[in-house]
Amino acid sequence: MKLGSRIFLVLCASCILCAYSVPSSSAQTKPVKLTFSHFWPVGHPVTESLAEWGKEAEKRTKGSVTVVMFPGATLTPADKCYDGVVKGISTMGSSALSYTRGRFPLMEVTDLPLGYKNAMAATKLSNGVYKKFHPKELDDVKVMFFHGTGPQLFHTKKPVRTLEDLKGMKIRTTGLGAKIVTALGATPVAMPMGDTYDALAKGVADGSTAPIASLEGFKWGEVVKYTTENFGTAYTTIFFVVMNKKTWNSLTPENQKIVEQVNEEWVDRIGKVQENYDLSGRNFALKLGNKIIPLSKEEDERWVEKVRSTLDDYVKDTKAKNLPGDEVLKFALDSLKKMQ
Repeated sequence: MKLGSRIFLVLCASCILCAYSVPSSSAQTKPVKLTFSHFWPVGHPVTESLAEWGKEAEKRTKGSVTVVMFPGATLTPADKCYDGVVKGISTMGSSALSYTRGRFPLMEVTDLPLGYKNAMAATKLSNGVYKKFHPKELDDVKVMFFHGTGPQLFHTKKPVRTLEDLKGMKIRTTGLGAKIVTALGATPVAMPMGDTYDALAKGVADGSTAPIASLEGFKWGEVVKYTTENFGTAYTTIFFVVMNKKTWNSLTPENQKIVEQVNEEWVDRIGKVQENYDLSGRNFALKLGNKIIPLSKEEDERWVEKVRSTLDDYVKDTKAKNLPGDEVLKFALDSLKKMQ
C-alpha cells in the first residue's frame, strides 16, 4: 500500500508539472488596453481611419488587445504627443514629425519639397525611409507606421502662374514651409490652420500652403479663388503612429505579429483615405468656381531650382550630426521617382 501511494503521488506531481510547463497559445491572458492620443477632430477622415485600425486590432486579437481613442488632443497636445507616448501618458499616439522640428533629423527628409504628387506616395515613402534606415531618433518607441498628406500646394486670392506673381505675397505656412515660401519670393506668415480662414477673408494673408483637401475641410475654398499645382516643389506633412515600448513588450508574440500585419495593411488604407480627402477638396473648390492652375514644365523647373537650397541644408545639418543625410535624401528622391 505504501509503495502504491508513493507511485500515485509521483504521478500526480508529474501531471501538475506538465500542466504548467506545456505552453498554450489559447491560454487566457489579461487584456491590454491601449490609450491612443491624436489631434485630429471627431469626424475627420483620419480620425475615422485610426479608429478602424483600433477595431481591427481588437477583432484579430479576439479582444485581448483593446483600443480607446482620444481624438482632438484631449489627452496630449499635438506637439507633446510623442513624449506622452514615451512617458506612458498614452500608450499610443499620432502626430506630425514637423511639430517638433529637430527631434527627428533623418526622418525630416520626408517633409522636404521633394516633388510629391499624391498622398499615397508620401505615405509609402515615409514608411520606406524608416524601414531602410531605422533612425535611432525613434528608438524610444515602437513605430507602427507613418502616413502623409497630399502635396502642399499654393491656394491664393489672386492667380499665381509664375515666381513673379508670388513676389511680395503674404503666404500662411508653418515649419519648414516658411523656408520654402521665402525661397520662392513670398513672405511667410505663421499661424495655425484654424485661424487661416479669417486671415484670408480679412486680407491678413494673401494665400496659404496646404493640401487641396483644406479647401473643403477648413472651407478655404470660400475665401481663395486659385490653386497653383506646383508639384515640382510640393512638400508634405508626415505623421507618425507609435506605441509605448513597455506596452509593446507586454503583448504576446502572437498579438505583436497580428498588430504588425494590421500596420502593414493600414499603410495603403490610410494613404487612400488621404488621397480621397484631397479629391473631395478639389471637387469642392471646382463646384465653387475656383480655378486650378497647373505650372508649365519650364516654370515648375524654375521653382525647383529656387528651393534646392532646402535640400542642401538638410544634408549639411544631418552631416553635422554625423548622420547619413545624403544617403537618405538620395534614397527618398530615387524612391519617389519610381512610385509616381
